[in-house]
Amino acid sequence: MTRRIDVTGTGGVSLAAWEFGDPPKTGDLPGDLTGGRTEPEAGEKPGGESGPGVLLLHGLMGRASHWAPTARWLSERHRAVALDQRGHGRSEKPEQAAYTREAYVEDAEAAIEQLGLAPVVLIGHAMGALTGWQLAAKRPDLVRGLIICDMRASALGAASQREWENWFKAWPLPFATLADVRKWFGEDDPWVERPNPSRGEFYAEVMHEGPDGWRPVFDPEQMLKTRETWVYDAHWEELTQVRCPTLVVRGLDGELGRAEAQEMVRVLPHGQYAEVADAGHLVHYDQPDAWRAAIEPFLDGFTD
Repeated sequence: MTRRIDVTGTGGVSLAAWEFGDPPKTGDLPGDLTGGRTEPEAGEKPGGESGPGVLLLHGLMGRASHWAPTARWLSERHRAVALDQRGHGRSEKPEQAAYTREAYVEDAEAAIEQLGLAPVVLIGHAMGALTGWQLAAKRPDLVRGLIICDMRASALGAASQREWENWFKAWPLPFATLADVRKWFGEDDPWVERPNPSRGEFYAEVMHEGPDGWRPVFDPEQMLKTRETWVYDAHWEELTQVRCPTLVVRGLDGELGRAEAQEMVRVLPHGQYAEVADAGHLVHYDQPDAWRAAIEPFLDGFTD
């Protein structure tokens, strides 16, 4: 069962949060469109099982539904909620809204508080992972655990941002069909070294059909604006301020190299390391079973 819960982010931006597993039997959630019943306690599960609430944060250009398979198995023991961050998915995309690091962190903070998830385990991919560790550093009272998936702490620089600008220009928009989306992102995209069907599926998930064909649900200019708020800076100091247990996960063929990942673990006060073979940047999409095997033991440490 999929349920949408409305959250109000900083500056009044409307955000869509989602549960993809069966809802708790003790009652519906705040903001449920069918509304009205009592909110369950954070971590309260059917059948008496208990675990912390989990908030899942997608990466740049992602959406909450990318987490659906992970959220479904998490919901067996946790209240798992995935957030469409501002500018993404079904959340609002105001042109004049802030797309700063502070805005994304404050949105996640608002979601945790409005959904009653604290103290929460944050699971973030790429940009979502950076949001997670910045929030954990800012509000240690809200975060009991953190999983960082394939996000670098080092500055990526101006050349990286120019590459992204040129990449967006290379997209052959609009796509005539979703099959064309899957083929281009999975095979024809110049950033693809070898055919990658899961990458094609990932990008098909962020397309919607309009009068002239299929286009992304996000504004590419907003994505570039969002990215430039972190790409020029390193984020090592914020990692040192994360006091909760933290698992750094990388795909062996991802963007986060082993040396940098292990240095992140070293500077984290309570860092742990895991890697997933035969996976690239989209670890949870490329190898969902291995992704689960990598993070589940870490999560087991938080079960009451």
